[in-house]
Amino acid sequence: MADPSSYRPKPGQIPDSPGVYKFRDEHRRVIYVGKAKNLRQRVANYFQDLANLHPRTRTMVTTAASVEWTVVSTEVEALQLEYSWIKEFDPRFNVKYRDDKSYPYLAVTLNEEFPRVQVMRGAKKKGVRYFGPYGHAWAIRETVDLMLRVFPVRTCSAGVFKNAARTGRPCLLGYIGKCSAPCVGRVTPEEHRELAEDFCDFMAGRTGTYIRRLEKDMMQAAEEMEYERAARLRDDAEALKRAMEKSAVVLADATDADLIAVAEDELEAALQIFHVRGGRVRGQRGWVTDKVEAVDTSGLVEHALQQLYGEERGDAVPKEVLVPALPEDPEAVSQWLADRRGSQVSLRIPQRGDKKDLMATVQRNAQQALGLHKTKRASDLTTRSRALEEIAEALGLDTAPLRIECYDISHLQGDDVVASMVVFEDGLARKSEYRRFQIKGFEGQDDVRSMHEVIGRRFKRYLQDKERTGEWEEAPEAAPGPASVHASATGPAATDPASTGPASTGPAATGPVPAPELTAASPDDEPEPREDDGRPKRFAYPPQLVVVDGGQPQVAAARRALDELGIDDIAVCGLAKRLEEVWLPDDDDPVVLPRSSEGLYLLQRVRDEAHRFAITYQRAKRAKRIRSSPLDDVTGLGETRKQALIKHFGSVKKLRQATIDEICEVPGIGRRTAESVVAALATTAPAAPAVNTATGEIIEEDDGGSS
Repeated sequence: MADPSSYRPKPGQIPDSPGVYKFRDEHRRVIYVGKAKNLRQRVANYFQDLANLHPRTRTMVTTAASVEWTVVSTEVEALQLEYSWIKEFDPRFNVKYRDDKSYPYLAVTLNEEFPRVQVMRGAKKKGVRYFGPYGHAWAIRETVDLMLRVFPVRTCSAGVFKNAARTGRPCLLGYIGKCSAPCVGRVTPEEHRELAEDFCDFMAGRTGTYIRRLEKDMMQAAEEMEYERAARLRDDAEALKRAMEKSAVVLADATDADLIAVAEDELEAALQIFHVRGGRVRGQRGWVTDKVEAVDTSGLVEHALQQLYGEERGDAVPKEVLVPALPEDPEAVSQWLADRRGSQVSLRIPQRGDKKDLMATVQRNAQQALGLHKTKRASDLTTRSRALEEIAEALGLDTAPLRIECYDISHLQGDDVVASMVVFEDGLARKSEYRRFQIKGFEGQDDVRSMHEVIGRRFKRYLQDKERTGEWEEAPEAAPGPASVHASATGPAATDPASTGPASTGPAATGPVPAPELTAASPDDEPEPREDDGRPKRFAYPPQLVVVDGGQPQVAAARRALDELGIDDIAVCGLAKRLEEVWLPDDDDPVVLPRSSEGLYLLQRVRDEAHRFAITYQRAKRAKRIRSSPLDDVTGLGETRKQALIKHFGSVKKLRQATIDEICEVPGIGRRTAESVVAALATTAPAAPAVNTATGEIIEEDDGGSS
């Protein structure tokens, strides 16, 4: 535990300007980010008597080892920089909301030549118009099915669209009038885009215009005695009305607003957001968070606004945001929202009328969400705690293994040998910490040797980080170096998942901090350690337990790799698939856990996840190798000219039989390139013909295969 007075800035050293400050721990990891109108007043509050601080703030300042700040011009800039740093450094003491589910959106891909209407989840993409989120995907599909009568926009995948264009026959929706069939040229790209934009306008709340237009056209058709057309227009108008009825009017005057409500207790908070567009609830979502910092309702609302609108622009930020409590600096937050929208945004607390009533409904949803979350978490936490205690007891560990790493080897008959590392913390998968490896030390199939290599590489990286920061101790009888390191295995409660760096105390110079250079290393590369900047990095700290997929030989290999590095305080075990036996390094007999044991269930989940992650990587590598072509090695031959060659000759097999002069006939291929192609094909032997195992038919080499 650090003494805050050891890194307290000198009086007058902190400016009294707006800015953002960062607390770092002894390893230079950023553990807290905050903003202030007046940096001097705000930062000084952290260095008062510890007895007067909130318990969470006290924990933060005693964990920290230095504080630094950056001065900005306005409070709006401070708000934006605070959001950017929280997203970049992922500080452990900042409130971070997490979605309690992956919500589906109705998306229109306006970034394509022929926009498509579809259901999307996950991160938003540039050029795609989103509506929602919705509670259920089926609700989106019902709405779309009704609206396709009036706005027959394409909904098919790229493969179906290309196949229809090739055959000249539209899909079923094209025949029944629920798609304008741009694939076969029934409408021009411009006409189809206009349909997609009308669809978006209707979903955005401009509904009255289209219904009135349909009713007007219907009356005109009836007057002209075009009764069939009038009936179709009548049905179209009814379909739109039914689509509108699925979301009842909650606010008059076609209001566009987001309503945010918070339910909280001493430890956690739940947030509910209702998205109202055109006076109707168009989407709903919920977040939960642990209150890891001393924060009130105003602070929770401010953090929510940052996360909700930090990546949004334009109409995604509504004209009105209704909250239960205003942020500490409402003017700055309102200005920040207005900058993101491009026009004025009203941020206020509803006081009366329909908006206050709707806010009460959102508040009830937040209370129910918090209660449900606490019920689930209590059950899960009890089960996970029991599982970890059972594992510790069965393996003779001093404490429960809060961080478990599991390794698995995967290959196909000795080819494409890879390994996986998965991480479970407190009994839950931590997918951001997963790593994958290519076996580099030898060729062929040898699971034991592969396991030894992977464990050695992983923990060698860990020791390099500790050596760089001076955290390791040399054994007195051994020469200095990674092999003579005694590493202390601290868990997630003691360290943060980030690389360590040289310690630094005292405040940093004011002014913008330049962004560090980023590397583009693949997950299985092992780059040299970079200068620390506070970001979480790979192989950051050790586990309390290493689990390997296998029996005694694999366990012995893992233990030997750790011993060679001088690491003697990380437990190792293996889980054999056949009888689900747990093997320890020096025991001739396995540890047999009861079939109903929660500890065994957890080990099985960890092992199965490692197997899934490894085989996914191995299959991806194999598929990439199978799809490779000898043309890939021709210098200066890009993808366009490669496809031109395949299209001209029909296959690599026929291209191999062509002469240099025949290859030069392909547009864009010169004689030098043709000679390179012939040379590359001459040095690679044709692959054995592929066989359809169901029919026994020999599959001719196609334009994308290898030869």
